[in-house]
Amino acid sequence: MARSKSSNAWLREHVNDHYVQMAQKDGYRARAAYKLLEINDKDKLIRPGTVLADLGSAPGSWSQVAARIVGDNGKVFAIDILPMDPIADVAFIQGDFRDDEVLEEFVTMLGGRQLDLVISDMAPNISGMSGIDQARSFHLNELALEFVRDHLKPGGSFLVKVFQGSDFQPYLKAMRELFGEVVTRKPKASRDRSSEIYLLGKDRR
Repeated sequence: MARSKSSNAWLREHVNDHYVQMAQKDGYRARAAYKLLEINDKDKLIRPGTVLADLGSAPGSWSQVAARIVGDNGKVFAIDILPMDPIADVAFIQGDFRDDEVLEEFVTMLGGRQLDLVISDMAPNISGMSGIDQARSFHLNELALEFVRDHLKPGGSFLVKVFQGSDFQPYLKAMRELFGEVVTRKPKASRDRSSEIYLLGKDRR
């Protein structure tokens, strides 16, 4: 079957993408690794010894970045609805974060640990209808914030991908109620045309 013009253009852009080429060279599973690396370089969220959860982790590039930094005294817990090939020193559960049973299994894996950091690059399956996609995305973000309320230690941080839409301001308000400081980040590795930005909550109350 012939590829459409748009998919050909995507493929050409992807193959020629500077960050895709860097990811292949540096051994990361996806270009998204450089979003986290850039934010972490600025904000020092992940350090040796950090205990963190990676929500929406597949294919695993954020978990790879985190595991390389936290070292032997830290820990990375990851969850995604999609399968993820194993990563050394990363504890992974495959399942739907929206499913209570799956979430309970993930919480059991934490073993009562309070987290220093929660990172979420979760996104829904894209339908192509922006209103529906934004609503689904913010539902996931709300669940992530609930998880943060339950498992992030005082003083901890939360990094979450959001899309700018009608739910953005209420979500920002909810984060400001929970964190001493909330800032936005748009790393260079985010595609220019993407409406995604990252919200970073620092100093959990």
